[in-house]
Amino acid sequence: MMLPPIAPERVRRIAASLAGTHVLVVGDAMLDKFISGRVTRLSPEAPVPVVMFDHESHRIGGAANVAHNITALGGNATLVAVTGTDDAAATLAHACRDANIAPALIGDAGRPTTTKVRIVTERNQQVARIDYEADSEISGGVEQRVVAAVQQHATSASAIVVSDYLKGSVTARVMQAAVGVAAGRKIPVLVDPKIPHIDYYAGVTVITPNHHEAEIATNMRVRTEDDARASARAFKERAACGAVLMTRGDQGMWLLGSDVEGNLPAAAREVADVTGAGDTVIATMALALAAGATLAEAARLANEAAGIAVAKFGPATVTPADLLRALESSANV
Repeated sequence: MMLPPIAPERVRRIAASLAGTHVLVVGDAMLDKFISGRVTRLSPEAPVPVVMFDHESHRIGGAANVAHNITALGGNATLVAVTGTDDAAATLAHACRDANIAPALIGDAGRPTTTKVRIVTERNQQVARIDYEADSEISGGVEQRVVAAVQQHATSASAIVVSDYLKGSVTARVMQAAVGVAAGRKIPVLVDPKIPHIDYYAGVTVITPNHHEAEIATNMRVRTEDDARASARAFKERAACGAVLMTRGDQGMWLLGSDVEGNLPAAAREVADVTGAGDTVIATMALALAAGATLAEAARLANEAAGIAVAKFGPATVTPADLLRALESSANV
């Protein structure tokens, strides 16, 4: 059961409406740091490669990458997230501004800014990764500041995205604030979930689990379209949400809403790196819904955007020109 196609003129109209649409992103922001070099030998000390340093770079990840995807598509994004009070927090804030994101970052001296350091070769092969993080849930004054920031910045937003990576920024109280303000303003709230928090998400508009997360939440194996349909229905009931967009890797996506259900085949032509693909999906979905697209239309746009993103290395973004080009050359349009 395939979702209906979108007419080319409708695609262009939605794409034009993305510009300037404001989305509030709440969740776990990260700094992705890359140490790149050349490998020519193994260490005499241990059976590991010796990486001769060449250069260092960084990108914004997690909830910050969701916000970056929104601004790359022409939207406006405000990011509410918790950081440490360290140099990485300053780097993250500066990088957000460079990406045209309005950062509303709440510093917590009791935790580091979540940072993932990847050591990679000149061929973009990962040698190792070092994570700096504290994943305990925020509480007390820090949680109250996050709730206040959500309530403040949602007043000008046309959609809210919650990007949950289980790093502590998303609590039951933060979710209640997001759902409450979204209901009051009649705007959609979308969640990129983590299954231990599934009970936090009741009342949201759309949840975007991958098929592994759906399997865990529903105790159902997902291998076929029939499996995906059954799991999506069970997940929707379990999470008490309005709709489910299940991502299935090279098997595409399965969308279940109140009045729409069906499959989208994978749009990827080639895969270089799946890092951040889920960020691209939910960013595109949220911005499209905020701009007036239907659920099925938003899912098609998100599917094409994911196909573009996975062809790039590292957390990637997609531009309106990228999206239009992909959709206009696709048989899906």
